[in-house]
Amino acid sequence: MKVLVIGTGYVGMNTGVVLAYLGNQVTCLDVNEEKIALLKQGKTPVYEPHLEETLQLVLNNIRFTSSYAEADIPNTDVVFITVGTPSLPDGNADLRYVRQAAESIAENLGEKFTVIVNKSTVPIGSGNWVEAIMHEHFNSNHNNGEHEDFNVVSSPEFLAQGSAMHDSFYPDRIVVGSHCERSVEHLQELFAPILRQDFPAPPGLPRPEGLTEVPLLVCDLTSAEMIKYAANAFLALKISYVNEIGRLANKVGADIQAVSKGIGLDKRIGNRFLNAGLGWGGSCFGKDTAALIATARDYRLEMPIIESARAINYGQRVLAVDLLQEKLKILKGKHIALLGFSFKPNTDDLRDAPAIDISKLLIQRGALVRAHDPVALSNARSQYKDLGVVFCDEVGEALKDAEAIMLVTEWPEYRALDWKAIPRVPIVDGRNYLDREMLEGLGFSVIGIGR
Repeated sequence: MKVLVIGTGYVGMNTGVVLAYLGNQVTCLDVNEEKIALLKQGKTPVYEPHLEETLQLVLNNIRFTSSYAEADIPNTDVVFITVGTPSLPDGNADLRYVRQAAESIAENLGEKFTVIVNKSTVPIGSGNWVEAIMHEHFNSNHNNGEHEDFNVVSSPEFLAQGSAMHDSFYPDRIVVGSHCERSVEHLQELFAPILRQDFPAPPGLPRPEGLTEVPLLVCDLTSAEMIKYAANAFLALKISYVNEIGRLANKVGADIQAVSKGIGLDKRIGNRFLNAGLGWGGSCFGKDTAALIATARDYRLEMPIIESARAINYGQRVLAVDLLQEKLKILKGKHIALLGFSFKPNTDDLRDAPAIDISKLLIQRGALVRAHDPVALSNARSQYKDLGVVFCDEVGEALKDAEAIMLVTEWPEYRALDWKAIPRVPIVDGRNYLDREMLEGLGFSVIGIGR
């Protein structure tokens, strides 16, 4: 099939490369010409394991453009909207880029039936809004009797950065929100190799043992939009729940890791997202919980559980700095090394990263902060050049003269450091990730979260 993906961020790039790998003819469009120039060189503008390697395998099936006129929308079967929807100050999603994409698609539609897929995380009801915008824009730009033949559906993404390629090829489910049979048939055909799991596994991404098919859930458009928000909010709740239990565990002398394991062995609960630490970051949980609360507010509803989950999450960042200050007594003038700056390992994404708030808090309290990250330094330097943090290319540079260490992102490189050669300064393990027994055996004082 002929596919157009609008937006070349984390979702758009994974979507385009995976569909090209499955044999479709894919065009990726982005109005950022620097991104397109990079992609035409075979390089990706985002860091995601296996993404660039898989792109090299599909160069015959994928092309890149910054022009809607060159995108050949009149002959395209499916158009994916994967543009950014950042949070506004009131918690609502900023839909300006979605509107721009919808209007541009409408201007270039032809007579062929086209499925427009909202894959960006958008507020509940946005599918109807996009369709209305497209109808209005099409009619205002086509006065020669042409008729539009398109349908807007929702097919939310459930990708975790750092494993997005794996999640794209081997998802838990695919959701399609539409009552239009033609749209559902188009997407069933497009996703058929994933649903049947009969495609050859790409190098480095073996098919999970026992996976023979992926379920497809077809529902109404509004329900599909809500599934995305409800799923992310539930995962955010699990993380905040274990962090709240971790605070109590710290007071009574329990070990939150043992508690989490005991909880997770209950099949009704499961062990995923029960790791106490600095809480969530990234582009999804914070933004989506805020949008869910904002949507409920429009209907005069309160969402106290989700509001509490947000308060607990962002409080974990303050807690980590408080624990360090309690250990050092005074932070003014102290050199603090931050290990990790991206919001999670295996990504260079800094959106809502705990390291940003932690850095601000440390600097406000007078500390001198040096930070290292294996892949996110370029983004950090460009996005946070005025933060007051010294970004270090080598981890040894960050650790030089450090009077305390904070593990912020659980990159494997940090667990494998030659800790014997590092001065015995206090360590705040914000992810309960380091080998505590080994470190304490070497003479380090290790402060965990909920331990």
